Amino acid sequence: MGAIRVLVVDDSVVIRKVLSEALSADPDIEVAGTAADGSIALSKIPLLNPDLVTLDVEMPGMSGLDTLMAIRKTYPRLPVIMFSTLTERGAATTLEALSLGASDYATKPQNTGSVDGTRARIRSDLIPKVKGLCRKEKTLPAPASPRPEPRKIPLATPAPSTQSVEVVAIGTSTGGPNALAAVLPLLPGDFPVPIVIVQHMPPLFTRLLAERLNKQSAVSVHEGNEGDVLQRGHALIAPGDFHMKLAREGAAVRLAMTQDPPQNSCRPSVDVLFESVAQVYGPKALAVVLTGMGSDGVRGAQVITEAGGRVIVQDEATSVVWGMPGQVAAAGLSEGLFPLNQIAGELERRTSRFAALPSSGLSPGRSSLPRQH
Repeated sequence: MGAIRVLVVDDSVVIRKVLSEALSADPDIEVAGTAADGSIALSKIPLLNPDLVTLDVEMPGMSGLDTLMAIRKTYPRLPVIMFSTLTERGAATTLEALSLGASDYATKPQNTGSVDGTRARIRSDLIPKVKGLCRKEKTLPAPASPRPEPRKIPLATPAPSTQSVEVVAIGTSTGGPNALAAVLPLLPGDFPVPIVIVQHMPPLFTRLLAERLNKQSAVSVHEGNEGDVLQRGHALIAPGDFHMKLAREGAAVRLAMTQDPPQNSCRPSVDVLFESVAQVYGPKALAVVLTGMGSDGVRGAQVITEAGGRVIVQDEATSVVWGMPGQVAAAGLSEGLFPLNQIAGELERRTSRFAALPSSGLSPGRSSLPRQH
């Protein structure tokens, strides 16, 4: 297999140069070309035949979103990674780009102090995504292939639990915003258990993602805060750069945020959330691992199954990258693989026998404990 050919699109000469140098330093990647705007990029794609495009979110003239939509009309399967700033506008535009078909995103390094530091940040953040998306692209089934039916795989635990589900914990990464947008809006507003979520994203992005999902969903969706009480029909998303844990306090279960070291190079980490879910809920926990790159969630899924809880994962055919769910499945920790369009129905089915929680009187974002940063 030859080197991955990348087309770099950015209106900044400096960014194009730094990106090109950082990507070219990897022997598995070749910068096929660069473009200073969307129009030039569109003209170069058929000439260069890139395996992937990095696309600046904010460009004068033809914007990143306009360019992305034009790419998707002609090249629906070409991986596109948006390159954005850590600003409110950049984050909002990036989320819109993901909803329009962008494969993933990377944030432009800030305050690294040197060009070498900037290159290092790009290599650590962007290159794994380039390789993960291009490996996935080469294994995608043909468009006409039927989606596989959910199938059972061996569990690494004893006999199935007869306990009712009292919490749903979701972990996801690459492709996660769209996966969550395909699951949460299908759940009823009176969904009988609380939902806690880790989506690998930086600060600001997680808040805007929660706001976006809240507008689309009958369940209430918010970014989690220190001390928030879990409630039925409410989904809480871990804030960027914070691990999110659960802790029981009398009859209530509350959120606790920490900035302990990253796990699996991630903060928030799915493992951290899942391990605390297992500790608090034991056999009454249901974990879901959606599309994502890497192995975050495998250890947490193991802890949940050892506590008697259940784990299901998104199938490979509907995942942007079958890294996280694939590794959980390969470890024998999932009792089912499901297409994305069946996940919401499976959550409803598995929680339908649960006796509703009493109302706590507190809503997400309004906790009795201050958030510690």
